[in-house]
Amino acid sequence: MTGRGRAVWRFEAIGTRWEIETAEPLDPAARAAASAVIDRFDREWSRFRDDSLIARLARDGGSVPAPADAADMLTAYAALTDATGGAVDPLVGDALAHRGYDAAYTLVDRGALAAPGDWRSRLTWDEGVLRVAGPATIDVGALGKGRLVDLVCAALEPWAGGDLVVDAGGDLAVRGPAQRIGLEHPYDPSRAIGVWEVTDAALCASAVNRRAWGEGLHHVLDARTGEPVRTIAATWAVASTAMRADAIATALFFAGGEQLAAAWQVAWVRMGTDGTVDWSPGCPAEVFTGSR
Repeated sequence: MTGRGRAVWRFEAIGTRWEIETAEPLDPAARAAASAVIDRFDREWSRFRDDSLIARLARDGGSVPAPADAADMLTAYAALTDATGGAVDPLVGDALAHRGYDAAYTLVDRGALAAPGDWRSRLTWDEGVLRVAGPATIDVGALGKGRLVDLVCAALEPWAGGDLVVDAGGDLAVRGPAQRIGLEHPYDPSRAIGVWEVTDAALCASAVNRRAWGEGLHHVLDARTGEPVRTIAATWAVASTAMRADAIATALFFAGGEQLAAAWQVAWVRMGTDGTVDWSPGCPAEVFTGSR
């Protein structure tokens, strides 16, 4: 299939729709390489499948072989936790499940449950081993999809010849020609609040209208309280890697996110639930609505 005269490979994986755009169709070996990367990541990090490493730790605690991504992702989580005063925490998985966003997608709210806090005293990774003191559910949703986009992009670059767009449900990486990307209005998917031109970088977004259920429940919880964020509706971030863009898109729901974005040199746009829009100093996005 083609889009704008280019080849587009579309498929479903990790609960989202992927679109991979290249100048020429990807051959079967390239598609197999990308699929293997996605399958490996899902078998290690998904809390929605019984046979993953994360599911094993959630049931039994203890230790498992550390995935290759453990150090990079959990080090980034440590920065997120420090910047947001504990609001972003990889052990928020049980809190999400308690609100209904569990492995079975029951969407039944059993009330707020705070993450245990001080996760680095319970979750460790060293010498090729990932350990959890007691059963606990790791959730890498704050940056995991971005990390996977980076991995898929790296796997496909040898075939794509430097001309590649990897889009996983709105979290995307661009290699080659600039792409103009609309910033979807969180309350009206037919509208955009702006446009961002991205070249050799990644753009990730997060919004409360995605993975939402019940009365005001959605996937962005404050790990300190187990309550969903109420003041921010959507965020967008552009960084050199999708993992960092994804991480900042999450951090911007909380106080401290702006400071981490500045430290990581990540540009961003954010929309509040009251409709106001703000953005980082010097942000190159073209914003149509709202004010700082």
